[in-house]
Amino acid sequence: MKRKEEKVGRGKGGKRRLLAAALKYDGAKDEAPILAAKGRGAVAEKILEIARKHGIPVTADPALAEMLAKLDLDEQIPMELYRAVAEILAFVYTLNAAWREQKGA
Repeated sequence: MKRKEEKVGRGKGGKRRLLAAALKYDGAKDEAPILAAKGRGAVAEKILEIARKHGIPVTADPALAEMLAKLDLDEQIPMELYRAVAEILAFVYTLNAAWREQKGA
């Protein structure tokens, strides 16, 4: 399962720059969610485009996006972020359950 975060911040010259981070998590094999992608500007836009194209939920959490952007790719999130990410995963699970219910699955 993946989850995207987005944030708009200030870049060079005071321009607003988009920040996106993507998490992946497989409860059967991962101890904690893992940073799958991150980027600013055009890279962030591409991350969000891919997420939306594949129906992956996207929400904005500027503070969390900034913290995730400091991690290395394929790094597990630190314990300090467990609560914030757990709230996001709960949101995604709720969306998935509602979608399956609508589809009659």
